[in-house]
Amino acid sequence: MTSLDIAFAAVGTVAAASGLLAVTTRHVVHAALWLVVCLGAVAGCYLVLGAEFVALVQLLVYVGAVVVLVLFALMLTRAPIGPNDEVTTGVAHRAVAGVLGGAVTGLLLAVLLPVAGSARSRPGTTSTAVAEQLFGTWVWPFEALSLLLLVALIAAFAVSRMARDGQAASAAGTASAPGGMTAPRATTAAGTASEGPAEEVAR
Repeated sequence: MTSLDIAFAAVGTVAAASGLLAVTTRHVVHAALWLVVCLGAVAGCYLVLGAEFVALVQLLVYVGAVVVLVLFALMLTRAPIGPNDEVTTGVAHRAVAGVLGGAVTGLLLAVLLPVAGSARSRPGTTSTAVAEQLFGTWVWPFEALSLLLLVALIAAFAVSRMARDGQAASAAGTASAPGGMTAPRATTAAGTASEGPAEEVAR
């Protein structure tokens, strides 16, 4: 086992552990931060494998754009930082999700392991070929995905503002109703207090 194998195993372990923590934590902000660690570790895996261009794209696109977009959405919508019991699922749902995740993992390994074995005999891909595929063939799906993320951010901000305005209006209506009830009482009390000394003087 070489030093590159040890480095790849270490970075892969960090990526797997941080990804597991990102989907199991109840803190939304903590999940986003663990996602940053996971995507950075995946970029480290690419770097160890000698794909410097893919590692740089991983950092620029996912860590520098997607995760920052998620964090901005959390800040704009004022999502709760602490654990939220409203989105917590039961034990049965977690067990089913774990079984489905394991099945999907097994399916991906069954498909990708033969491909990885045959890929060792293929010639290496240059950064020029990857750039041509990314900015030539796949440029429109890439731009559509960025537009979709932007629309999702604007929609999340609009929905959060509508919810806050509705809560503020209901709170204002609730506060104005007791105020209207207490004003006559205050007037009556003031009138009683003012009539008290006058009656004593007349007596």
